[in-house]
Amino acid sequence: MSAGRGRVLMRVLTHLVRQEAALAATPVPGAAEGGDARAVRRARNVRRALESLGPFYVKVGQMLATRPDIVTPEMIGEFEKLQDEVSPAPFGDFEPVLRQELGAGWAARFRDIDTQHPLGTASLSQVYRAELPDGRPVAVKVQRPGVRETVEADMQLMGSLSRFVSRRAWRFNEVIDVEAMLNVVFDAMRPELDFVMEARNMTEAAKAAEDFDYVQVPEVVEATGRVLVQGLAPGTPIREADKDRFDAEERKAIGQDLLAFMYRGYFVDRIFHADPHPGNIFVAPGHPATLIDWGMVGRIDRPMSTSILLLLLNLAMNDGAGTARAWIDMGSATSWANTPAFAGDMASLVPQIATASLEELNFGVTLTAVLQHSTRRGIRTSPMVSILGKSFANIEGSIRHLCPELSLIDVFSEELVGIVTDLVKESLSPQQAVRTALEVITAGAAAPQQLRGITKDLSNRDLTMRMNLNGSRSARRSTGLRRGAADVSFALATAMLWNHYTKDR
Repeated sequence: MSAGRGRVLMRVLTHLVRQEAALAATPVPGAAEGGDARAVRRARNVRRALESLGPFYVKVGQMLATRPDIVTPEMIGEFEKLQDEVSPAPFGDFEPVLRQELGAGWAARFRDIDTQHPLGTASLSQVYRAELPDGRPVAVKVQRPGVRETVEADMQLMGSLSRFVSRRAWRFNEVIDVEAMLNVVFDAMRPELDFVMEARNMTEAAKAAEDFDYVQVPEVVEATGRVLVQGLAPGTPIREADKDRFDAEERKAIGQDLLAFMYRGYFVDRIFHADPHPGNIFVAPGHPATLIDWGMVGRIDRPMSTSILLLLLNLAMNDGAGTARAWIDMGSATSWANTPAFAGDMASLVPQIATASLEELNFGVTLTAVLQHSTRRGIRTSPMVSILGKSFANIEGSIRHLCPELSLIDVFSEELVGIVTDLVKESLSPQQAVRTALEVITAGAAAPQQLRGITKDLSNRDLTMRMNLNGSRSARRSTGLRRGAADVSFALATAMLWNHYTKDR
């Protein structure tokens, strides 16, 4: 980390400490909106500090807004307000970047470029409206000079701090893996520092969007590490859209396709927009919704995707016990976990959300409520849950602006058959058949050695078994068994849903 960046961090931290000291010395009357007045002021001070430190810390704060098991309700309320927006910088700061990335004659690539009124400003980049020589309108995204080095230094520092915390707060780290959670943020943010990677994400997403009538992704015109030229999204951000300009059928179709597109990203493609907030979705009557800003994406593996799908399926079927099992399969139970109590928590929570519409339900907040219960009960959750919760919360918040009456669960149920069909095709692929055969061969080869080990332990009277007498999970339950149970549960649930679906047809 550079000495200059170190001084900035120290200055912000010192200012925070002084604010805290002043707050502690100042009498604060009564309570404020949503909680203790002192806690609200403290949270506001921290939020402003994160915004002043720049994009990496803003992203960390936004992730923490989905973790009520780590931060207070007051902090969550403030962190939800975090915006990566800054005052426009003069074009002169960005012209050298354009010259370095596109060459000295960069201006000849455009018929016109509005350098006086940026379309958008953020701590990572600034965006300008331009026209290509053929008259096509485009958006030109230019990275701020030196920002990549700053963010990479911040990542290195936070990585070191997370390792320090994990070594000294082992019980906390047993249930919340801070280093792994930060690594998820690192992986998701890297395309924001390299526009070639962002362009690759956009091309992949545009191909996936071809299956939807009401969703599109801007075309990539040109991309370098620090400059991205893309098609201009029609309309306005969805948070500014006038609902009365859309008829009810079009509003519903846009909302359904946006949700369906995201669901396929989570469960089939396993790459999804991690930041679909209302400023990143543009809508206009007569046009598909356009998802912009593909710098922050999430990628999940097949087991994790299956567990999330099982979780939503159990929510749709109003099954609290099944929701608890699916959640545990996404992570693991610690040695001090109380899984029966967690199942009881879910039995109380799930019926409240199973049939809610977007007017009544914030699914991202629901995920964080489950997370709060699971952490309290000693369930270690996958670090991917934070970015998934952020993505869920953002997409539903965005759609709520245009079509609040839409039911998340109904759309999920409608999309489920198509999702499962694709997953079945994947399971029957030649690659999967080869993998299954290899797993069987490997398991068969290992069995004699495992049997000899058990026999040796028996002869030495050194065999320990832990029974599941009180309903809790064994501390050493096999990952393979857990995944196998998830696959069986998923197959049975899918079969029941399919049977119900075909009868209704």
